[in-house]
Amino acid sequence: MSEAKHLDQSHRPIPYGRQHITDDDIAAVVETLQSDFLTQGPKVLEFEQAFASYVGAKYAVACSNGTAALHLCTMALGVNKESRVITTPITFVASANCVRYCGGTVAFADIDPATALLDINKVRQLLENKPQGYYAGIIPVDFAGNPVNLEEYRQLANEYGLWIIEDACHAPGGYYIDSKGEKQLCGNGKYADLAIFSFHPVKHIATGEGGMVTTNDEKLYQELLKLRTHGITRDPNLMDENHGGWYMEMQELGYNYRIPDMLCALGISQLQRAEAGLARRRGIAKVYDKAFESHAGIEILGTTPEAYDSEGETGHAYHLYVIKVEDRKGLYDYLRQHNIFAQVHYIPAHTMPYYRNLGYKKGDYPKAESYYAGCLSLPMYPSLTQEEQEFVIEKVKEFVG
Repeated sequence: MSEAKHLDQSHRPIPYGRQHITDDDIAAVVETLQSDFLTQGPKVLEFEQAFASYVGAKYAVACSNGTAALHLCTMALGVNKESRVITTPITFVASANCVRYCGGTVAFADIDPATALLDINKVRQLLENKPQGYYAGIIPVDFAGNPVNLEEYRQLANEYGLWIIEDACHAPGGYYIDSKGEKQLCGNGKYADLAIFSFHPVKHIATGEGGMVTTNDEKLYQELLKLRTHGITRDPNLMDENHGGWYMEMQELGYNYRIPDMLCALGISQLQRAEAGLARRRGIAKVYDKAFESHAGIEILGTTPEAYDSEGETGHAYHLYVIKVEDRKGLYDYLRQHNIFAQVHYIPAHTMPYYRNLGYKKGDYPKAESYYAGCLSLPMYPSLTQEEQEFVIEKVKEFVG
């Protein structure tokens, strides 16, 4: 008998995501708590440099959360009330809200139903229907950890004079293969002007709260550093004048989007086993794939074709494992009855009351809405045990079958 048969309602809850904190993580945080700096200290730069190296970018700026990272990007790129920015409706609303924070207009484009990623053909249609310069930029999202082909988006953006912010919150360590056969890591800055990450507890790297912006553009990097700290600089080379060692200049309106040293210490420790966690996520996905691939009534969300290398290995980072079923509400409730807390990602942003008040309505993006009607994210995190996964699979099949 499978070990999964022994799991019942008395087992610990099985969420869709869960942080994994080790003794080494705890020791790293304690060491920083006992140091001279709790914030604005050396651990911030250490985390930034380690993360930039991990994703292959020149620069990284750590901040208080992923939403702050998005806001910093839109500010650094000069988004204002005249700006129109294209993004996907299938994302956490922060991907769109960052444009609104700066007074800009959000233009949604529908998704590719095979992957739930922003459909580049729909984006092109938007661009072709307006004069050159009408749109300012694009925010594609590596949804579920599935990498967007940014090489294609870069070509399109260059054609229309647009910038790109890659929302890579779901995809640290993810990659796709470009037209030259080269591996492009999510957030490496090769094709996007800026990329952002989140360190929320359910993400690959957990710091409680936290975010990161990566870029290869030194000018944007310096602007991000300033905007993160009230628009203030202490760099003598950037000041209008200098009164002494104490002097600082507020040169523009920024925010307090800093991240404390103890959270960066936790991030550094977590980063050291990021590849092991990623390998485990991909292993969990393979088990789900095998269990559901030929099961009538269960559709597995597809992967970007470019996210496979020459050996057939995938660059999908698997923040989420998403299936689609006809009776999503029924399955969601059934799993909860068995202490399995699956989740739905995401309610289409354009259907939220805030965006409906701006003129969007249900029916505007039918593929996004069709995806939402059936999607469900199953438990996916490195510490998920084999027995727990077998139990999840058993209960999904039990309901759908």
